[in-house]
Amino acid sequence: MSANIARTCLRMLTLLPLVSLAISGWAVEPSAMPGTSGATAAFQLPPLPYAQDALEPYVSARTMSFHYGKHHQAYVDTLNKLIAGTPWAGQPLEKVVAESADAADKAAVFNNAAQAWNHAFFWQSMKPGGGEKLAGRLLELVEKSFGGFEAFKDAFTTAAVAQFGSGWVWLVQDGDRLKVVKTLNADTPMAHGQNALLTCDVWEHAYYLDYQNRRKDFVQAFLDHLVNWEFAASRLK
Repeated sequence: MSANIARTCLRMLTLLPLVSLAISGWAVEPSAMPGTSGATAAFQLPPLPYAQDALEPYVSARTMSFHYGKHHQAYVDTLNKLIAGTPWAGQPLEKVVAESADAADKAAVFNNAAQAWNHAFFWQSMKPGGGEKLAGRLLELVEKSFGGFEAFKDAFTTAAVAQFGSGWVWLVQDGDRLKVVKTLNADTPMAHGQNALLTCDVWEHAYYLDYQNRRKDFVQAFLDHLVNWEFAASRLK
C-alpha cells in the first residue's frame, strides 16, 4: 500500500464518527472529539431545515429568531453544562433523554435534553408549503384510527387547546394505530416508549408574538399550512 493511499484510509477512518453524528442530526465540534484534545463531544444546535423566514406568514422570522436562536439554543447550552464530566457526556441525545426520564434527581438534565430533542423534532414536523393531502399508509392509519382526516384534526386541535400551561401535542404510533397525546412541559413520547410521528409546540413562546393568546389559531395554521406529512410518514414503523 502506498503512503498516499494509507494516509487517505486513515483520514476516512477518522471522519467516520463525525459522519455518524451528522446523520443523527446533531453536529459535534471536531476539536471536541474524544482522542483529539481530551475533551468530550458536545451537542450543538442543529441547523434548521429551512430559512428562518420560510414559514411566514404563519410563523414569523421574529418568532423563529427567538424560539430557535434563543430558547432552543439555551436548552442545548444548559444540557452541555449539566452533563459535562458525567457518563452521559458524548452519548447520543436519545440515550440521555431515556436514562434521565425516571431519575428524580436528574430532572434538570431530562428537562433540557428532552426540550433539545423536542425542538429539533418540531422543526422537522413543519415545512414551507406544508399541510398537503395525506396519502398511502399514513392516510390509511389516520382513517383507521380516527375515522377520517377531519376527525384527526379535531382531536389534535382539541388536545392542543386543552393542554393547560406549557407543553406539546403529538401524533404517535402505537402498533397499527395512531394516537393523539399531549405532554406537559418537557415531557416527550420517547420517555414512554412511544413512536412520535410529529409534534406541535404549544409553549407560549412558540406562538405568542404572532398569535398572542390565540393558541387554537396557531394550531390550525400548523395543521393547514405547515405540517410536514412526509416527515411523519417517514417515521412509521
